[in-house]
Amino acid sequence: MTKDDPFEGTSGSVARRVMTGLVKVGIAIKSHAWQEAEGRNLTPTQGQILALLRLRSSTGLRLSELADGLAVSLATTSETVDTLVQKGFVQKTRLPQDGRVRTITLTETGKAEADRVAGWPDFLLDAVDTLSPAEQTVFLHGLIKMIRALQERGQIPVSRMCVTCRFFRPHVYPESDRPHHCAFVDLPFGDRHLRLECPDHEPSPPEAAERIWKQFVSLGSE
Repeated sequence: MTKDDPFEGTSGSVARRVMTGLVKVGIAIKSHAWQEAEGRNLTPTQGQILALLRLRSSTGLRLSELADGLAVSLATTSETVDTLVQKGFVQKTRLPQDGRVRTITLTETGKAEADRVAGWPDFLLDAVDTLSPAEQTVFLHGLIKMIRALQERGQIPVSRMCVTCRFFRPHVYPESDRPHHCAFVDLPFGDRHLRLECPDHEPSPPEAAERIWKQFVSLGSE
């Protein structure tokens, strides 16, 4: 505790308090996922696989890709997929060009179930909506920085974000409320439109990715 600021020594750093807040949100998400999963006779991991297949591919994902996307072991992923096959939610298909390789795809029943699973986190929307549009944009910007830092350290699965995409051009129009440019659709967009998971994402080469990131962060903080 200091003489000028009696809270400085007792409240802890802002970073640590932000961490505590994120942990509380994480607990809420985990608790809600278990409640929803039990109600549908699924486990959270089974639900995550359905959601990932719905989000990331119309042609299917390999077992290793599912494991990487969920940051779980191949053994756990294989066991979970086998259970989903038994439930009729997914199917295994051999690639025509290589019969040794199998991809995992959703069945029609699985697609319907995956749509329901995708709505599990929606309970957070009411809480997010308490933030103003400006606060939501700042929050999104901060989340992008945190997610990238965790990805760089290999601590979470890679997220297909705008800021790591080869089509992303940051701050091309600095005087506009849509300063960035997406070369994939050839249109400008703003921070509020930044995506954390884009189906059209293609990763930037390492050197270009670092240069683009520095440009995004440095100009965005002015």
